[in-house]
Amino acid sequence: MKGKSTSADTGAGPQSRKKKEKGRFFKELKTNRVLFLMLIPAVLYFFVNNYLPIVGIYFAFTKFNFSGGLFGSPFCGMENFRFLWESGKLAMLTVNTVCYNIAFIVCGNTLQIVCAILLSRIGSKYFKKITQSVMFLPYFVSYVILNVIVYNLFNYDVGFINGVIRSMGGAPFDAYNTPGIWPALMVIFYLWKQVGYGTVIYLATITSISPELYEAAEIDGANVFQQIRYITVPLLVPTFITLLLFSLGSIMKGQFDLFYQVVGNNGVLYNVTDIMDTFVYRSLKQDFDIGMSTAAGLYQSVFGFIVIMATNTLIKRNHPDQALF
Repeated sequence: MKGKSTSADTGAGPQSRKKKEKGRFFKELKTNRVLFLMLIPAVLYFFVNNYLPIVGIYFAFTKFNFSGGLFGSPFCGMENFRFLWESGKLAMLTVNTVCYNIAFIVCGNTLQIVCAILLSRIGSKYFKKITQSVMFLPYFVSYVILNVIVYNLFNYDVGFINGVIRSMGGAPFDAYNTPGIWPALMVIFYLWKQVGYGTVIYLATITSISPELYEAAEIDGANVFQQIRYITVPLLVPTFITLLLFSLGSIMKGQFDLFYQVVGNNGVLYNVTDIMDTFVYRSLKQDFDIGMSTAAGLYQSVFGFIVIMATNTLIKRNHPDQALF
């Protein structure tokens, strides 16, 4: 009898747990109904803008035409992906996009952390605010304005740099026909715009660190560099990991505004500056090949998903509290 009751309890266990969970959910819904009502606009926003468009993935497997529409266009299977691969551009676009984003992430976060630490060590309150504002200002500069600045600096005929070179008796430098310098230039342009924004984020983290930790370290005889090494930098790690995960999720997206505005349609520079986003845009602009463009976009999303899952798994092993899930 005891064995039978145990097996009966075991069979009824999952059902009773489900009933309890349902009861708990409805109780929570009733208790916090105002909060759930406030969630409805956000849920609708993400459903309409993030989930409904997923249906458009089907474009990647069709030869789209306007007469047939999404589901009436001829199904072509993996033809669009095969065309991307056989065109020889997929490998180049992948390498360019990933390498640029890695450079942006590594150089950007390193410079942002250094600037944030230096700003936190400035004694003058007013000088700190002025410096922080000056660093943050380029973030609000449009990429169109950046293009104007770059053009007036590097233009062969009327550029400022060539004007200075000519005045010194030298031969002008044709930057727009010299692809080798542009990877470094694109990283510099990105850092000029983004360092101020990232510095504010890291500076906010440093500000939240308890002053008692620094006071205790000072009493123990730690100098400024030791305080930075053993207190500031370790406590910046969670912020860095969070920003890293967000950045890696879009590692195949690139900075479309930066590359398209600064480089434009200069075919000479495509091999070193063309990224996936600019390629997709030109495909739509020139051929209006929605199928191939969607295939490229799907490839971006899957690649980014794999990277973020792999990175999150590695972080979860060493820093489980900082992992996304």
